[in-house]
Amino acid sequence: MEIDLLRNYPKTKRNTQARSEEKTPEVRAIARQFGAEFFDGDRQYGYGGFSYQSRFWQPVIPDLKAQYGLTADSKVLDVGCAKGFFLYDLEQIIPGITAKGVDISEYAITNAKPEVAANMQVACATDLPFEDDSFDLVMSVNTVHNLEKDACGKALQEIMRVSRGNAFITVDAYRDDEEKARMYEWNLTAKTIMHVDEWKAFFKEVGYTGDYYWFIP
Repeated sequence: MEIDLLRNYPKTKRNTQARSEEKTPEVRAIARQFGAEFFDGDRQYGYGGFSYQSRFWQPVIPDLKAQYGLTADSKVLDVGCAKGFFLYDLEQIIPGITAKGVDISEYAITNAKPEVAANMQVACATDLPFEDDSFDLVMSVNTVHNLEKDACGKALQEIMRVSRGNAFITVDAYRDDEEKARMYEWNLTAKTIMHVDEWKAFFKEVGYTGDYYWFIP
């Protein structure tokens, strides 16, 4: 189902044109390493400093809790967990819940929020290190689109494999030419960007049956 479960995530006004002007192939190459420069280096490479702030995920989690019936007995996986800020807030709002995370970035895992670091590990979305049907909910926000299309499809299949049915992802997308232009001005790391209708057809093709929404700058 198409559903905006990040509607309460704070919105940022983005200067897509300025971003486009500074995106050289070298900048893209550095950003796609998802290392120190991407998270905590200069803004041109990514976040420009990635630190915990409760105002981001805490307003989102009540909607996730309601949508998926999350309780202290639930198990949740975040694919592309970065430094674990979502996991931390999830544990704060739903005490006792099992929250695990994986990320391709060794830097992010090494610099994870200490309270949740033990539940995080380095792994690629195309090969999740968990048994089938391990989680009540699998999340992946702005992550799988960083893979080439075939690998993106494999990641979506892996998400469904380790999920007991519930999943929620967001991906880079557009609905018209204006949004497409802004998307390509803004995009730094994504390798798979499609029209929303193309994404829906792709979900059907690879067998992704979870929920989804779009990142459109």
